[in-house]
Amino acid sequence: MAEHSMNVEIAHKLHEKKEGRLEGRLEILEAFLLAIVAVATAWSGYQAARWDGQSAASYAQATAYRVDGDNSITIGGEERLQDVSTFNTWLLAKSSGNEKMAGLLERRFSEDYEPAFRAWLAADPFNDPKAPPGPAFMPEYHNHLEKEGFELRHQATEAFELGRTSREIGEDYVRLTVFLATILFMVAIAQRFEHRLPRFGLLGIAAIGMGVTAILLIIYPQV
Repeated sequence: MAEHSMNVEIAHKLHEKKEGRLEGRLEILEAFLLAIVAVATAWSGYQAARWDGQSAASYAQATAYRVDGDNSITIGGEERLQDVSTFNTWLLAKSSGNEKMAGLLERRFSEDYEPAFRAWLAADPFNDPKAPPGPAFMPEYHNHLEKEGFELRHQATEAFELGRTSREIGEDYVRLTVFLATILFMVAIAQRFEHRLPRFGLLGIAAIGMGVTAILLIIYPQV
């Protein structure tokens, strides 16, 4: 009888020792998961903030490019109108034989218009019906302000697209941060259970979720 009691006591102590080791391993696993989740959450939040800042900067740059481009195109259009108006006045002076006025008007053409005007004169427009109707229709005419304006508009479009892409990446990191908060909640809840099955279940789901999140953190672009 005494021997039976001793065997039971030994078995009980071995069981308690085994349970203690298992409990210790579970606590280590929980602590490890908590640490990993905390680091991942901090990194995800940091990336979300960085991408949000880059998005705002790109949108601001796009606005600046757009404003500068519109201004340049407007000024270029005004310059074109001024040249056309001067050219029409030149035609009137030329047709009336006022060479002095015509010469004065020629000096008032813009730097972009003057080469086209010379090329137009070389095409003998007063005798050749196939000649272009005016210098503005010559291939030599290039309005640098309008060209610069359209280039700025193109840069504005690129900057806007960069801002949109950055915003979308930032939103991806925000979603990851929310998902990590869910994982953190699951680990915390698992610690409240004394029964092994729900505890193991929650920790398993949390570990899988953390693995997927870690892969996404590696795949996502970083700044």
